[in-house]
Amino acid sequence: MRCQYPQFDYEAYHWEVSDEGLRLWFDFRIGDIEFHPTALFERRPFLDFDLDKKLVDRLVFDIGMIELISYWKCACPPTVRVLCGSLSEEQIAFWRKLYWHGLGEFFYTNSIQETQDAFLQVFGVQCSVSSESASQLNTKHLTPNTDNYLVPIGGGKDSVVTLELLRRAGKEIRPLIMNPRGATRECARVAGFPVDEVLVIRRTINPMLLELNSKGYLNGHTPFSAMLAFYTRLASALSGIPNVALSNESSANESTVIGSDVNHQYSKSLEFEDDFRSYCHGFNYFSFLRPLSELQIAMLFSRFTQYHDVFRSCNVGSKQDIWCGHCAKCLFAYIILSPFIEPAEINRIFGKSMLDDLSLEHEFRQLLGEEETKPFECVGTVGEVRQALAMTIDRWYPTEHKPALLNGLNALNAFNGPNALDALLPIGNLTPEERKILQDACSAKTN
Repeated sequence: MRCQYPQFDYEAYHWEVSDEGLRLWFDFRIGDIEFHPTALFERRPFLDFDLDKKLVDRLVFDIGMIELISYWKCACPPTVRVLCGSLSEEQIAFWRKLYWHGLGEFFYTNSIQETQDAFLQVFGVQCSVSSESASQLNTKHLTPNTDNYLVPIGGGKDSVVTLELLRRAGKEIRPLIMNPRGATRECARVAGFPVDEVLVIRRTINPMLLELNSKGYLNGHTPFSAMLAFYTRLASALSGIPNVALSNESSANESTVIGSDVNHQYSKSLEFEDDFRSYCHGFNYFSFLRPLSELQIAMLFSRFTQYHDVFRSCNVGSKQDIWCGHCAKCLFAYIILSPFIEPAEINRIFGKSMLDDLSLEHEFRQLLGEEETKPFECVGTVGEVRQALAMTIDRWYPTEHKPALLNGLNALNAFNGPNALDALLPIGNLTPEERKILQDACSAKTN
């Protein structure tokens, strides 16, 4: 395919303000194949669409740079030509690193063997849009109030914890949802935000890409969280809110393929977060939950019982807004919450006792680190899974008959002993005040 399609062209980006809101679309080309993906920032009273044209140009241009990766991967052309904007050498290095690591899972699952230097040999650039940092343009559009936060809502437990802790600390929160679905809408509703108070982005995949995939062109995972990052930068400018608080935890830094740097969650990692902040020169994009483990997040989420019936973390069942009950993501969510929610209640939430489902033995072993790879899902570290199981056995099954998947375990000493749940990791891009919010929440005692 690289011989058949030696070149990918980013030909143009477009944007216009209409009654619907701010609409974006892009022109990509591989040979005689054209792609024209679109996105829409829905109109809301709190959004200002009268922004400096140079600012919007730069932000939309960069969104196109991350959107193109979904289309580039269908044939992996060795040359990408950017015909509608300019990039400095430093910026080119950022994009090549992001493409390489963000597509690590894609290369692995498609058995593609290539070197980092050769996978994208030439990055042709012609000048049109200035390579000036957008942060140098948009400072005047942002409120100086540092208590305002955009919080992307994904429908799972993590973003709920971010939203609730910041709100309870007296911060002004504006939820952001990309492509709303049942769980995202319901989590915002339970939090008290009607649809008119949510910043909504609707993004579409060009149907031509799906047609090519059906014909055998390459398909696979792309760094969705990196794409979201660039959309939040434009959302920040439109809303005037200077802080974007993600909900990526420390476990995102662990590789998915054991002994390699292939990481399903690369664009959720601290490495990407730091690179993105450097690329944007001052844009306050950070993960509020970075100093926490998955266990700590699960502990905090277990206290927000009003969300227990509406949150969902299952990709397989996302369109139906259900827990499918048969995937590694469902199993991990069940395991990590098990120490904190009694068995009858967690079985009700998930629809069954997942630790009694022997059909999940392979996924169980993957989560325990006993296979070559962890599941290609956003799941916690091997140590966190082992610790959660040790705590679950200790609390709920010290002498009783254990669920089927736990019967094959040797002994409790096969797991790491529970660590203190009130200790924060010394990592992340949080302010001292934000760290204190986390510390106080983790230290709080509940019945």
